[in-house]
Order: sequence, then structure tokens, then C-alpha cells
Amino acid sequence: MTAHIATPWLFSQPDQDPRTATGARLRWGVIATGGIAASVTRDLALLADAELYAVSSRTQAAADAFAADYGFSRAYGDDDKQIGYRRLLEDDAVDIVYVATPHAHHHEIALAALSAGKHVLCEKALTVNAREAAELVTLARTKGLFLMEAVWSRFLPGMQRAFDIAASGEIGEVQWVSADLGFPAPYSPTSRLWAPKDGGGALLDLTVYPLLWALGTLGFPQTVSATGWLNDDGVDAQNALTLGYQHGAQAQLTSSLLAYGPRTATVAGSLGYFQSVGSINNPAELLVRTGFDEPRREHFDVVGRGYTYELREVTRCVQQGLTESPVMPLEDSLNMMRLFDGVRAQLGVSYPNDARG
Repeated sequence: MTAHIATPWLFSQPDQDPRTATGARLRWGVIATGGIAASVTRDLALLADAELYAVSSRTQAAADAFAADYGFSRAYGDDDKQIGYRRLLEDDAVDIVYVATPHAHHHEIALAALSAGKHVLCEKALTVNAREAAELVTLARTKGLFLMEAVWSRFLPGMQRAFDIAASGEIGEVQWVSADLGFPAPYSPTSRLWAPKDGGGALLDLTVYPLLWALGTLGFPQTVSATGWLNDDGVDAQNALTLGYQHGAQAQLTSSLLAYGPRTATVAGSLGYFQSVGSINNPAELLVRTGFDEPRREHFDVVGRGYTYELREVTRCVQQGLTESPVMPLEDSLNMMRLFDGVRAQLGVSYPNDARG
């Protein structure tokens, strides 16, 4: 069987430590100073060929504090002439930027970064709709710059092993996939998770992870059926997707900002199945069972919090002059945004960005 997601370059090397340098140092700029920016920056600092050079935030105080905490050389906040991220993008020393703002700001900032000649790693979802994503992809390709959506789970040892097992034929032909991810997020109209202006909702924030189990084992579907519940602000608090495939396989995916779930994935085939152990975005173990035989457990350790693997891939690609990663190709990001646009149409979810053409 053919794997649906490529194997990272790192896993073909004798030294599979993502911290090991693969070329010249890259000077990174980090745009935003929230929780995900902090988590990724901690892992970025582990790479031997990464320099934490510049950070930007909406206030100079926040930028300064982040720079002091993580050892950045430059800190850019908004001033009376220009907003912080544009000041960072004017710094010629910055080689590549990591965009860690809420979803609705990804298009504007990534577009500005590419226009300034910077390579870009942008948090998922790449944008809030397919039109915005296509604009970024076109600009990156026109300018010959690297662009990637930060779906970090694609690069993890446990996730890659799951894809390998599915492609190996050990569990036979994959017939169905089930995956869930959820937690009760306290409601606040100003929280990025709940604000329509930020692209809030379970779909853009969570569904990429359950979806990845289907994409990695079955590929992109032919049909998508979506149900969900929207709150009074029109944000999807919970959704359930059923994906259909030409050969009869199905995937059932659930994402929720209302309830805890087991956060597990099951991939079931004609000869057996496997299940994830630990959260589905970073599986610590896989439980593999053929027929009614005793299951075996495969355990996986990661370096740092696991972001190191995608960061190694991005670094290697830029060092080698690649403009996209074969593990997270731009066409996959475009197809995911098209799928999400279709889901939002079924659910009745719209964002202010949709009106901007």
C-alpha cells in the first residue's frame, strides 16, 4: 500500500536527533507571545542551528518580557509609527518567521512576511478559508520562498509509525477510522477560541488533529458530512464529521470545546486494528492487534515537547533551498482549507475574513 503522508527526511538518517544541525544557522523571528509561541520557542531553542533573534508583540512590554525569558536579541512592539510585526519584518537580519497569532491574522501577517522576503512557518490553520490560503501559496511560489503550515503532529515518531503500519498491510485494508479531541473551554467572547473575529471554534483549532488520522491512513475523502452545534455568536462549539471514500471506507471525527473525551484514534482494517495511547496529537504509544491475537505495544519518546521534529524539517528545507516540505506540502494545506470551507458551509459558520476579497 502507498503511504498518504511522506516520511520526514530525519527518519532516514543515522542520527535521528532533531536537535542536530543540518546546515547554516537560521535567525528566527517569532510573531506573537502567547502560549503556543512560548511552547514552540522552547523547542526551537534546542536546535543547534537556530538563533532566537527577534520577537514581536502588540506591546513593547510583552515583546521585551518574551525576549528576556527566551534570549532573543531584538524585541519589537507597536509604536506610534508602526505595528510590532511590521517592525520585525523590516529587520534584514531575520531569515524566517514563525507566525503564532490567532487564525484570522495568519493571512495578513504571512502575506506581509512573504512580501518582505522572509520564509514562513505559520501555525495551523494556515488561514481561515481557502481563498486566503491560495493567495499565500501563490505569493510564496512566485517569490521562491519557503511556506509551511505548522501541523507538527505529521512529523512525530508515533504518528509516522501509525502511517507506516496502515501502509504496510499488517492490519489489512483500512475500512474505518475514529478519532476525537476535546476539552471544555470556558466561554469568553474575547477568547480567541470563541471570538468569530479570531476564527474561533472547534473546527479550526482542533479538527486538524482527528482529521490527520484519516488523511494519513485513508487520504483525502470523496465526501464530507458535517453536523455541529453553534453558540449564539455563530461559533462551532462542537462538530462531528463523517468522511466517505470511494472504496467504502469511512472516518468519524469529533471535535469539542464543550467536553472532555478520551482523545484516542482507532484505525481498523480487514486483518486487525491499532489504537493510539496518549493524546492523538502526540501519541505516546500504539496498541496494535491482528485478528484476535494478543496486542503489542509500541512506545515513542520525543525530544522536547515534540515541536522539534517539524522545526528540524523546516530548518533543513530552508537550508537546502526547498520552498515546501514533502511531509506538509502546500497542496495538502489548500485541500484542508477547501474541506474546512465545505464543513463551515454545512454548519453555517462564517468569519469576518470571508467577506474580505
